[in-house]
Amino acid sequence: MSLAPHHPRDPAGWCAVLVAAFFALCLVRLGVPSKPYFDEVHYLPAARALLDGSDWLNREHPMLGKQVIAAGIALLGDTPFAWRLPSALAGALALWAAMRALWFASLRAYATIAYGLLLASGFLLFVHARIAMLDAFMVAFLAVAFWQCAAAVREPEHGRRSLALAGIALGLALAAKWNAAALAPLPGLAFLGARLHACGWKGLWGHRGAPVPGVRLPEAALWLGAVPIAVYAASFWPAWWIEPAEMADRGFIGLHQMMLQMQESVVKPHPYQSMWFDWVIDRRAIWYLYEPVDGAQRGVLLIGNPLSMLAGLVAVGWAAWAGVKGRRMDALAVAAVYAVSLGFWLFAAKPVQFYYHYFVPSMALLAALALALDELRTRGWGWLSWTILTGSLALFVWFYPILSAGPLPDARGFEKWMWIDSWR
Repeated sequence: MSLAPHHPRDPAGWCAVLVAAFFALCLVRLGVPSKPYFDEVHYLPAARALLDGSDWLNREHPMLGKQVIAAGIALLGDTPFAWRLPSALAGALALWAAMRALWFASLRAYATIAYGLLLASGFLLFVHARIAMLDAFMVAFLAVAFWQCAAAVREPEHGRRSLALAGIALGLALAAKWNAAALAPLPGLAFLGARLHACGWKGLWGHRGAPVPGVRLPEAALWLGAVPIAVYAASFWPAWWIEPAEMADRGFIGLHQMMLQMQESVVKPHPYQSMWFDWVIDRRAIWYLYEPVDGAQRGVLLIGNPLSMLAGLVAVGWAAWAGVKGRRMDALAVAAVYAVSLGFWLFAAKPVQFYYHYFVPSMALLAALALALDELRTRGWGWLSWTILTGSLALFVWFYPILSAGPLPDARGFEKWMWIDSWR
C-alpha cells in the first residue's frame, strides 16, 4: 500500500509566541523619548488637527495613517505611549501576517519560523514599530493582503472571502502611504497570469483552474481591483469636512494632483538622503534620534541588520533561479515582490529618497532568505542555516541600545556601533 501523503504541521502556535515576544519588546521604553522625534514632528500635528477638525496637515500623504495615530491619542490621551502604540500593534500584525503569508505560500514550517526571527531581528520592522510614522501601517496592511492572497490559493473553499479581505487590505495599505502603490496591482496581475497559464484563453470567462478555482476573472477584478480603489477613496472622507475642504474645492482627481505635486516638489538635498544602490548594500543609515533626552544620551538608528540584509541578496538571486528553473512558485513570488518593490524606486518621481523606502523590499528579501535557509537545512547544511539565524539575533541584541533609545554613557557612546563611516 502507498504511504499516506505528508501533511506539514502549521506552526501557528510558535508564530503567535514570536509575535507576543516581539510586541512585548516593542513596548519597552515605548514612551522614550518623551517628545516627538524624526518625522513624528510632521505626523503628530496632523493627527491632532484631524482630531479637532481644524485642518488637514501633511497633505502630501494620504490620511489613514494619521487617522490611526489620532485614534491612539483619542483613546489613551496625548502622550508618547499613545502616539506610538498604534505603530507597535501594526508591527506585531505585520510580523504575524508576513509569517502566515509565507506559510500558506510554502507550507514549510522551518522557513516560516525563520522568517519571523529574521523580520523581528532585521531592525527595520522593530524601529518602525516604535515610532509614530506611517510605514508600519502600510507594511502591516500589505502583509495582510499577501497573507490572504496566499490563503485563497491554498484553501480555495474560502477563496472568495480571502480575496475580499486581500482587496480591503490593499486599499488600506494605499491609504496609509503611497509606497504600497508598486505592489497593489501585483495580486490581480498574478491571478490573471495564473488563470491564463492554467486554462488558456478559456480562463477569461471560466471558473475552473488555478489560482483559485470557483472564482472567475471578473470577480477577481472586483476583489483585487475595484475594492482596493473604493477603500482607498473612502479613507479621504474627512477631506470633505475639514476646512479648508480640499475635496469639495478640487475634487478627488484634483486633490491627488496636488498631493503628487507636493511629493515631487521636495528637491532640497538632505544629509541622510540615499539611493537604491545604497540600500541594497546597507551603506547609508539614518539617525532618527541622537541627543540628550529623558536624562541620558539616547539614539535610534535606522539601518538593516548587516548579516541578514547582505545574505538576503544572495538568497534573492537563489529564489529567482529556483523559481524559474525549479518551478518553486513560493521562491519566484518573493523574488518578484522584491524586484517590483525595489524597481519602483528606480523610476519614482521623488527626487529625495531615504533608506526607509527599502522597508517593503526588505520584507521580501528576508522571505527569500528564510526560504533559502530552509533549503540549506534540507540539503544537509543545517549548521549554516542555524549560524545565520543565530547571527542575525546576536546582531539585534548588540545593536539593541541604539535601536530602542537606550541610555548611552556619553555623547560618543554611539561609536562602537559605527562599523563604517556612512552610518554616522
